[in-house]
Amino acid sequence: MKFTYIKTPLNKYTFVVKPIREWVESRCVGKTLNLFAGKTKLNIDEVRNDIDKIMVADYHLEALEFVKSWKGKFDTIILDPPYAYRKSMELYNGHKASSFKRAKDLLPKILKNGGRVITFGYHSVSMGKIRGFKQEEICLFSHGGAIHDTIAIIEEKIEEGKN
Repeated sequence: MKFTYIKTPLNKYTFVVKPIREWVESRCVGKTLNLFAGKTKLNIDEVRNDIDKIMVADYHLEALEFVKSWKGKFDTIILDPPYAYRKSMELYNGHKASSFKRAKDLLPKILKNGGRVITFGYHSVSMGKIRGFKQEEICLFSHGGAIHDTIAIIEEKIEEGKN
């Protein structure tokens, strides 16, 4: 597994930060779902979903509802949800964070075999072996001082999940 360390400032919109945006863009392959899109349009073949209607997105659905309703398959899925309940209330205009575990359980159905999921968070949140994934890379974005680091994990779908 590859480990990458990048020292970079923090922004409430993860991909506004150039080193983070460039890192994720360079690791996206093919048609990509950005499930919690935020305000930054990435320079990739991106389908954008964000529950907040003021964000520029193709869809404005709660994450679980989007995953349940999608009929096609993606090559890459980016998961950059609010990292905590308090953050979701602050940054998503009072909308609660989605049912993240349930959405993750359904993601393999909309991801091609060999596809990848890139997950961001304050903790090492991942798809995991139980869902049929193996970790390829971990990137630690160090923001310095007393600010939580951001951890990004890239995982490849190797088989259908067991749950």
